[in-house]
Amino acid sequence: MTGNYFIALLMALTVLLFGSTTVSAEYVLNLQGAAVFTEKNDIRIPGNSGTKFSLSDDLSADTTYTGRLEAGYIHKAKDYFGITVAPLSVDSHGRVDRNIDYAGTTFPAGTDLQATFRFDSYRVTWRRKFVSRDDLDVWLGVSGNIRDAAITVEGGGQRAEKANTGFVPLINFLIDWRFSQPWSLRVAGDALVGPQGRAEDVLFAVTYDANAATKLFAGYRILEGGADNDEVYTFSLFSFAVAGVEVRF
Repeated sequence: MTGNYFIALLMALTVLLFGSTTVSAEYVLNLQGAAVFTEKNDIRIPGNSGTKFSLSDDLSADTTYTGRLEAGYIHKAKDYFGITVAPLSVDSHGRVDRNIDYAGTTFPAGTDLQATFRFDSYRVTWRRKFVSRDDLDVWLGVSGNIRDAAITVEGGGQRAEKANTGFVPLINFLIDWRFSQPWSLRVAGDALVGPQGRAEDVLFAVTYDANAATKLFAGYRILEGGADNDEVYTFSLFSFAVAGVEVRF
């Protein structure tokens, strides 16, 4: 995955350096760190014939730590163009008291299992400011999300993996309510529900204006989604305890 991260960071630098050459552009860099807790992670692969089991209930999911990069620019105080790099990898382990048929491999009951759920997201976003007041900004737009995902299960000398890379369009939104300067409430994210499945990645955070160019923030992120078809059944829910900094220049 190192190569993918390098490409994503190169994209971020491209946005920052060449995204706009006008003096009316404001560049934004948002860095986040988070502790991630698995609330739900149910899988069945293939979706029409595998064994349904849970990476968080049947197995024990580790608390993991991850980061996120958002980089872009705001053109004429109205249009935001940017990219997001959001890696996620969660390990689970334990034994299941029944046979597990997963991705064409049968793991006998009682086998010590190790599983890794990986869901890395790379997004390109455009959004426009539709409400601009002294106390409130409301933005709405779209994101194109490339997901690089894989679920790996191994144990008893066997290993099986289901990988998936694909493109998903999402609705993007951001709301900043400056309820008491220098404090604000921010709700921001991407979400979409359709016949193929659903996805929600939403941040609820309190922000603090450290100075005119720097915001500090902390809050809660929910990442939820899944799909149910003949190829895969997977539904997951993760909670993030988030802290970060946003710099404009």
